[in-house]
Amino acid sequence: MSSELDRTRPVWRQVAAAIATRIADGEYPVGARVPSVVELSSEFGIAASTAQKALAHLKTEGLIRAEVGLGSFVAEQQAKPADGEKA
Repeated sequence: MSSELDRTRPVWRQVAAAIATRIADGEYPVGARVPSVVELSSEFGIAASTAQKALAHLKTEGLIRAEVGLGSFVAEQQAKPADGEKA
């Protein structure tokens, strides 16, 4: 599945957004393995460093967790407090 990217915007952000959308849509459920750097590089036609940056961003956002030697997996999403509620 090859995806078209807009080369006028940061590519790593577009890749991260594509993976986040797949998570939100349930294509990658909680606990599912997300594509590796090599797999993302091949799918999107990007450099490994770009794929790594996208995965690092998703980890920072709390959407995925990385397990050394195993890969990256969809993290359990923490419920966000509604407006006016304290966390």
